[in-house]
Amino acid sequence: MSAPMEVSFSAPPPAPDAACAATAAPLMPPAAAAQTLPPPVAAVSSSPPQQQQAAAAAAVVAPSPADDKVLVSVEVLLHAASAARHEDVQVAVERMLEARCLSYVDGPVPIPADNSFLLENVKRIRICDTDEWVGNRKVLLFWQVKPVVHVFQLSEDGPGEEPSEDDTLSSFNEWALPAKEFDGLWESLLYEVGLKQRLLRYAASALLFTERGVDTCLVSWNRIVLLHGPPGTGKTSLCKALAQKLSIRFKSRYSMCQLIEVNAHSLFSKWFSESGKLVAKLFQKIQEMVEEESNLVFVLIDEVESLAAARQAAISGSEPSDSIRVVNALLTQMDKLKSWPNVIILTTSNITTAIDIAFVDRADIKAYVGPPTLQARYEILRSCIQELLRVGILTYPQGSSVPCILNYSTLEEKKHCPEAAEPHGVFQLSSLLYEAAKLCEGLSGRSLRKLPFLAHASVTNPCCDASTFLHTLIKTAQREVLESRG
Repeated sequence: MSAPMEVSFSAPPPAPDAACAATAAPLMPPAAAAQTLPPPVAAVSSSPPQQQQAAAAAAVVAPSPADDKVLVSVEVLLHAASAARHEDVQVAVERMLEARCLSYVDGPVPIPADNSFLLENVKRIRICDTDEWVGNRKVLLFWQVKPVVHVFQLSEDGPGEEPSEDDTLSSFNEWALPAKEFDGLWESLLYEVGLKQRLLRYAASALLFTERGVDTCLVSWNRIVLLHGPPGTGKTSLCKALAQKLSIRFKSRYSMCQLIEVNAHSLFSKWFSESGKLVAKLFQKIQEMVEEESNLVFVLIDEVESLAAARQAAISGSEPSDSIRVVNALLTQMDKLKSWPNVIILTTSNITTAIDIAFVDRADIKAYVGPPTLQARYEILRSCIQELLRVGILTYPQGSSVPCILNYSTLEEKKHCPEAAEPHGVFQLSSLLYEAAKLCEGLSGRSLRKLPFLAHASVTNPCCDASTFLHTLIKTAQREVLESRG
């Protein structure tokens, strides 16, 4: 995700310590926003009157045709106790954005202090979907953008369980979306550039094609996603985050959204030939949910290879023959769901070679989710360090203020223009974190997020300074990489 930043039309370059300001967004080149987690700063800024006049003049000289405008999502989270109509909030936010000359970049937007209606009802406003533009060093100015406002409230209900036939294991867990449990999950996941946007656009196209009645005999799609790759790379989390994000984007079209996480192990019976029947019963319940046209249903099947095992192995005798019935039942039920426009099936697998080829062929998207890149590793660890700084487990060496760790792009730029910084300054701390990230090549995202905890367990003082901790983190990374390689 792109880090929030403030862009003005004629502002001077930032001061050397601007990247560490906690109360004002730094002025950085657009490339500095690539693949970072948003700190709590404003993502857009109001231009002063002189700049507003200049921007207005520019808009007159070079107007952007309506068809050429970039659609940018603006997500508006309401307070749990807010009773305001979503339509009223949407209009208020649109007017707020129109009233100012703004540049757009991913991250939170401050609510004006004089807007009592929004202050009373809105918890957070966030700009989304600008990361590709910023990554290409393009700035989205207000007259180039058509904001699309999505207003939503989080469901605070936990997952509900559906008991299986023998009441020992639940056959699936169910969430009402968007759920509080998944809030912020999408932003915390870091992958190669374009993967998350590809999934969002796929889902939007799949629902659009179905709603418009495109003839499936001529153009085929199944609304099935398969994410595959090594364990610990966040495939299941990405599926849940995708369902959460889509439930926000399509809230105006579907009054209710649900996530159904299938417990594959509960569908296997000790009785011969019963497993296939359990699969059919499960999908019958799912079909009852999707029969309600105003309900958008996401079905998550984690480690789908346990259900869709290759039939060839069963035929050769290396798998129980009952597994053939399970695969047949799964494929049949998925084909039945294809006729319903309001269901998307999300699946994950650690071993794609074990999945039946007929299932793989049905998946519209087969995306590989591999270990994080150097940039992603750095940003994952940076988010961990910033959280430990926030809660006070780590302290700034001088004890006077909490430092910001530079984002990856800013650090790369500063490497080419060395500055005479103090030994424990922001650049030095960021360089130590970079060294730790380089050592972690091959570790999964899951292992990376455990690394700061393991490092803290190695220090004697429960609350230590950031510099000491980062040196310990480097040693811990070396140890973990050696152990992972045997």
